[in-house]
Amino acid sequence: MARQLILVEGLPGSGKSTIAQMISNILVQRGLRVQLFQEGDLNHPADYEGVAFYTEEQFGDLLDAHQACRDILKSRAIAYRNGYLIPYRQIKEELGEAFPDHTVQEIFSRDIYELPFEQNKDLITSKWRSFTESVLAANEDTVIIFECCFIQNPLTMGLVKCNQSREDNVNYVLELERMVQALNPLLIYIDQKDIAHTFDKAVKERPKEWSEGFIHYYTNQGWGASRGYHGVPGTVKVLQARKELETEIFQILKMDKYWLDNSEYNLSACQNELENILNGGLVS
Repeated sequence: MARQLILVEGLPGSGKSTIAQMISNILVQRGLRVQLFQEGDLNHPADYEGVAFYTEEQFGDLLDAHQACRDILKSRAIAYRNGYLIPYRQIKEELGEAFPDHTVQEIFSRDIYELPFEQNKDLITSKWRSFTESVLAANEDTVIIFECCFIQNPLTMGLVKCNQSREDNVNYVLELERMVQALNPLLIYIDQKDIAHTFDKAVKERPKEWSEGFIHYYTNQGWGASRGYHGVPGTVKVLQARKELETEIFQILKMDKYWLDNSEYNLSACQNELENILNGGLVS
């Protein structure tokens, strides 16, 4: 059975983006057709990035409150179930000041990753189901690579933001696994032994706005807030809890999977290991 999906997971700063690109390059060099979707892709086929959901009534209220953007919202909203999806980040990127920041900020409050846990899970799993169906219907010889949306996003929502139970978080990912099993997926988990060092490296390499927002997100809500965690040390503790749960989920998953240690950030060693993984019958 042809491999149609590769999932790259790991904590922030573990090297997911670099390794996902490596995988893509290796497969392209082998003559395969590849589609790589990295974190933050506004056109992600299985996840939502910068998209809000409004019920029909909520959408009506939004239009009434933002008359200047009424035509923009009506033309760009996508009817879905009993409401509308609004790809507000795409609209903002395309229209700039014509789509005011205060409107964007209000719509963000209904971002799919700001919704209650069960509603988020329902919308996300439905998107993954539709993705799988579309890939199977297309019947194309293409390997699709996703960075971080398979385990990271559900646990960011379920553990970090909403402090859901272990069972809720595990079942969220297991449901996504069921959604994609027909694509014969391969999971490559990028491991880092020293989480504190990994996060410190990410903080030093990325903009200050990223680290401040990340720390706030991880400690001011959900699992971190319930334990009174603060600052970088508190964020590391939440990341450690996330890593423990991700490790448990990795062990439970029945799909083909590989645990890749990138603690040394040795790109040459990772390249060789990935070559062995991808040439060893795991991708054909």
